[in-house]
Amino acid sequence: MLFRMYIRWLEAKGFAYQVIDLQPGEEAGIKSATIEVKGDYAYGYLKAESGVHRLVRISPFDANKRRHTSFASVFVYPEIEDNIQVDIKDDEIRIDTYRASGAGGQHVNKVSSAVRITHIPTNIVVQCQNERSQHKNKETAMKILRSRLYQLYKEKEEEKLAVIQSQKKKIEWGSQIRSYVFHPYNLVKDHRTGVETGNTQKVMDGDLDPFINAFLSQKENPDSKK
Repeated sequence: MLFRMYIRWLEAKGFAYQVIDLQPGEEAGIKSATIEVKGDYAYGYLKAESGVHRLVRISPFDANKRRHTSFASVFVYPEIEDNIQVDIKDDEIRIDTYRASGAGGQHVNKVSSAVRITHIPTNIVVQCQNERSQHKNKETAMKILRSRLYQLYKEKEEEKLAVIQSQKKKIEWGSQIRSYVFHPYNLVKDHRTGVETGNTQKVMDGDLDPFINAFLSQKENPDSKK
């Protein structure tokens, strides 16, 4: 039910989406699904849906028509770019030259061919002195700097993803962000904001904006929560 609800919402918002993976349940329904979504502010909207959702209904798969409670975990990841661009501006680096140390004869004593580059924003320092040409040493030092910056930026992206992962809640009682009740009454309630509606069919048809907008407004204005 929730899978179809989100598909309808995505279509209503005009987002492009692709079902990357869909695993059917052992007896019925869907065990897990992965959807890739593209569009303006897609992650900004969808992050409001990240959490545990509780569904209460008369199960269509129960011959005795008993009420069942089930849980679904929705988690939203931002797309992490693999092709990290490392742009180094001239005003972000300081280049110092000095005489190479060690063996080298007259070249070592007379020419300041060694190069030290300091990346001011990160305070990363690289240096090269193994070439006789200052130009070649600078070129090599810049390559090393780009590599070190790439690694730094990659680690920061991985740290962001780790923080997002840590926010994923377990599927259990008390952890739900929203409840969808179809029996013995009709009610959809967001436990974070208090927004609720008795028109469950409208919600199932993809009308999630009231819940999403309320959550995002609350995040921007924490004091607005009643």
